[in-house]
Amino acid sequence: MSGPCRVLALSGSLRQHSFNTALAHAAQALAPQGMAIDVATLHGIPLYDGDIESKDGIPEAVLSLKEKILSADALLLVTPEYNNGVPGVFKNGIDWLSRTDMKAIFSGRITGLIGASMGGFGTISSQAAWLPTLKMLGVSLYSGGSLLVSRAQNSFDAEGKLQDENIQKMLSSYLQGFQTFVHATHMAKAQEKAN
Repeated sequence: MSGPCRVLALSGSLRQHSFNTALAHAAQALAPQGMAIDVATLHGIPLYDGDIESKDGIPEAVLSLKEKILSADALLLVTPEYNNGVPGVFKNGIDWLSRTDMKAIFSGRITGLIGASMGGFGTISSQAAWLPTLKMLGVSLYSGGSLLVSRAQNSFDAEGKLQDENIQKMLSSYLQGFQTFVHATHMAKAQEKAN
């Protein structure tokens, strides 16, 4: 892989002052040398409706997000946790994306999964709930580290900046491991093509 490792961090929350969007921006700021992180949200994506798809095709917001994912080397899902599970708005966005070209977007896509919540267990239930969907989509999921930010309201300041030094270190460590995984996966794919 030539050039920096390009990662798209996709926040699964629409809230203006979302802790998960803030976590995505913290990842952007703490990206290790050789990694460039862009942040995206799900704004503008309607609820999935097969009638809308049949009548009007894929919404522009979905197509725009698709292009951002395809132009990145890896995808970092930054998930909230609602009622011990996956947020509907996030699953809806992934479902729309799967209707565009599921194989091109997700098959073998190097993917990481992190998240923040106000509860005491971080996003452990949400991240676990994502696993069957990610397996079905066929992503190449990074499992060499994890990041579950609990009591996020105590970790970010009023401007959404990550101020908890321990979480900063954990995020930096996660990103370094993720970067190593991305490079190793790309090298394995290149070697496979050469053989």
